[in-house]
Amino acid sequence: MMVLSMSCMEIDRIHVLRDMIGEQISAREAAQLMRMTPRQVFRLLQVYRADGPSALLSKRRGKPSNRSYPPVVRTEALALIRANYSDFGPTLAAEKLSERHGLRLGVETVRRWMLAEGLWKDRRQRLKPVHQPRHRRDCVGELIQIDGSEHWWFEDRGPQCTLLVFIDDATSRIMHLAFVETESTFDYFVAARTYLQHYGKPVAFYSDKHATFRVNKTGATGGNGMTQFGRALHELNIDIICANTSQAKGRVERANLTLQDRLVKELRLAGISTMEAGNAFLPAFMEDYNRRFAKAPFSDKDLHRPLCKNDDLDEVFAWKEERTVSNSLTLQYDKVLFILEPNEITRPLARQRVTIFDYPDGRFVIKHQGRELPYRIFDKVQQVDQAAIVENKRLGPVLAYIAERQKQLGESRSKKAPRRGGQAKSIFKVG
Repeated sequence: MMVLSMSCMEIDRIHVLRDMIGEQISAREAAQLMRMTPRQVFRLLQVYRADGPSALLSKRRGKPSNRSYPPVVRTEALALIRANYSDFGPTLAAEKLSERHGLRLGVETVRRWMLAEGLWKDRRQRLKPVHQPRHRRDCVGELIQIDGSEHWWFEDRGPQCTLLVFIDDATSRIMHLAFVETESTFDYFVAARTYLQHYGKPVAFYSDKHATFRVNKTGATGGNGMTQFGRALHELNIDIICANTSQAKGRVERANLTLQDRLVKELRLAGISTMEAGNAFLPAFMEDYNRRFAKAPFSDKDLHRPLCKNDDLDEVFAWKEERTVSNSLTLQYDKVLFILEPNEITRPLARQRVTIFDYPDGRFVIKHQGRELPYRIFDKVQQVDQAAIVENKRLGPVLAYIAERQKQLGESRSKKAPRRGGQAKSIFKVG
């Protein structure tokens, strides 16, 4: 059985010819229905009787149009567009092909070629994706959205800084605010610890894909795939979820816009120009904000869990890294060489792994199987890497650190201490 692909006009002609063969209509009426002369009708009837419906198929079907451009012209035009006009629209690209290269092509021809090659998108493809709203979570403490908003919070009265914002998804209630220099891991350590001590442990935090929350380096193989902040939450049995787009965590994003308007003006009226004074002002502002904008949850149940006795927040919110002790009982961390004091505990640790605890408050401890190890710092002038790669959002704090370090090195090059990542007047680690 053969299947024929026919147009609507060809199918209509078959019906007309069948009616004509059955003497239901005349040749003149058939000519009027098919909009052709009676002579053309008799020719079609003759081939239809000889070869059947297939005789009515167009002989040009599947063949290139007589008016189409040669393939070499299409290839040349697309090559020129890729090389010189990849971000041009079809109309402008057609104009430039004619003006600069002598290729006079129709705009629709260029449009079809660019669409086929992926060099242009039609209007439907260029429409912005629709981000439909989702329902709030039912209970307080079920999902806490967190974000950092870098802004001129004190306008021209003070430095640019970052506001860490914690918002409950069920109520849009601001749970915690804090001004910090930059969106670093240690700043989130301090903010998260304050939150947990005040409210307890939520089910999950909801963040963006900042390096503090997620390992973004492609092909990263070291470690367990967790950032320091993710490791700390894992130890507390708290999940962290990263949103794929900013619209997904729209509550905290919209709150940032409101804060950048209202909070900036409130700080101006209060005459506040420093982060210390701003942090002291935030509790009263949060109370007034929540009274105005917070919503009632669908459920009265609070899913915050109390801290357990074995939740040692000092140990949890410390930067932890493992190092291998050399045969000479030395190890390096943050470009600083540490020497373990030789005794009956440290001598067997050659070629063993130890854990470095770098605390937000400045304390620094080296441990092996939970036991602290005595150490001293090798007093050698530290070499500073030139042309270091620095993220844009960290440029301000890093420059401030460099200036302070240069000042210290100019005064005394023998005083030395480990530089705690992410803390004030130090290298800022993120992730």
